Amino acid sequence: MAFQRKKPAAGLGGKAPFPDFVEPALASSIEKVPSGSRWIHEIKFDGYRVQVHLHNEAVKVFTRRGHDWTHRFKKVADEAWHIKASSAIIDGEIVVPAADGTTDFSVLQNELRGSSKRIVLVAFDLLYLNGRDLRKLPLHQRKAELKKIIAGTDVQFSESFKIEGQEMFAHACKLGLEGVVSKVRDSVYASGRRNNWVKKTCAQRETLTIAGFALDEGKWDGIYLGRRQGADLVYAGKVDHGFDRVSASDLQKRLKPLIRKTQPYSKRIAHKGIWVEPKLLAEIEYRAKSAEGKVRHPFFKGLREDL
Repeated sequence: MAFQRKKPAAGLGGKAPFPDFVEPALASSIEKVPSGSRWIHEIKFDGYRVQVHLHNEAVKVFTRRGHDWTHRFKKVADEAWHIKASSAIIDGEIVVPAADGTTDFSVLQNELRGSSKRIVLVAFDLLYLNGRDLRKLPLHQRKAELKKIIAGTDVQFSESFKIEGQEMFAHACKLGLEGVVSKVRDSVYASGRRNNWVKKTCAQRETLTIAGFALDEGKWDGIYLGRRQGADLVYAGKVDHGFDRVSASDLQKRLKPLIRKTQPYSKRIAHKGIWVEPKLLAEIEYRAKSAEGKVRHPFFKGLREDL
């Protein structure tokens, strides 16, 4: 039964009213995966970061910025009804898992164009449970409670691994996974980007602003990218890979109402394009950056509407 009434276990955080949306903890990017017993390592998933609230006999699913996307993630909200708690806040990622265990942000976006039956919530942290705020408890204890309340449901649990970080990272990349998130085993839940959570991706990823698009004899030829530097928008390269017929058509429809006459860059570039108001964000995967900050071998993964 959904929202089962359970007495909180002794020592499980302090009594507290149910909070509004909690600013999520974010992982800092690192060059090398940390090692040592104080760290645990989890698979880095390629999806939408979400916060699921169970409260007052209702379920809500929020994006990383606190937008209510319950209607878009209806399957996840329906499955959350079976979580064994009267109230809870769960931190996790919504993904579309492939048969080999990998996840892909662009596949997730395609799924969300319709009423998806394939999306899954992977839960990795528990912030609140049955009238108690758990954020000051050590991570390993929060995860233990999380595992209990989602057992037997369709919500998946993000397992932690205690093997050496570099070994974990090598395995993740070999299997085609996005990367590794390493967390201090005894850390509290701290909102914002801190050093208790760190991440290392097998390929580099960045959210960049769309500054324009290109057509070659009327056919789609990719998008121009910009990177915010204070109030300036600086050219970050052009990407023409990662589009299929549907995504290219959809993106062109989204960009046409934003067309403007001049480049939105703070410094003009010597490229001919169709320029747009810099309002849409794109998730870009690439191998490296040039000295000027241009992405090399970029691949379009999808729009970031949750930011």
